[in-house]
Amino acid sequence: MWDEIFKDISNKYNPRFGQISAKKGYVTSEQVKQALLEQIDDDLANRPHRLLGEIMLSNGWMTSKQVEKVLNEVLKMAKKE
Repeated sequence: MWDEIFKDISNKYNPRFGQISAKKGYVTSEQVKQALLEQIDDDLANRPHRLLGEIMLSNGWMTSKQVEKVLNEVLKMAKKE
């Protein structure tokens, strides 16, 4: 029960770059998982932290225009709060 409540709250108030990218069809859920793994691996290896959009762009999974569209959507949702 609590898991569903937290999931609903998270989806409403804290949209994630990867979720929006996949929902728009820009990337697959597997690519989101891979990007998250790369982000975690960088952090654990003390390499500079990279945002998911940067990782997806560098892997050729998204274009800069797609990254911009997703970021704009994230910002719009944040302003509604």
